Amino acid sequence: MSESRGGGIGILGVLGIVFITLKLVGVINWSWWWVLGPYWIPFAVLVAIGIPAFIVAAIIDGTRK
Repeated sequence: MSESRGGGIGILGVLGIVFITLKLVGVINWSWWWVLGPYWIPFAVLVAIGIPAFIVAAIIDGTRK
């Protein structure tokens, strides 16, 4: 038998679709930056954590040589 794996759109995808729909029908009057936030904010957080982590790792690696 083949195994079924759950995937789906995820909570951030659903939230993004809801925000876009609410913006298009005029229920919310938010900036498009905030409406599209569920798509770009996780990436921004990853970058904000990843760049300092990369710099710290490079410094630590540089001091070991």
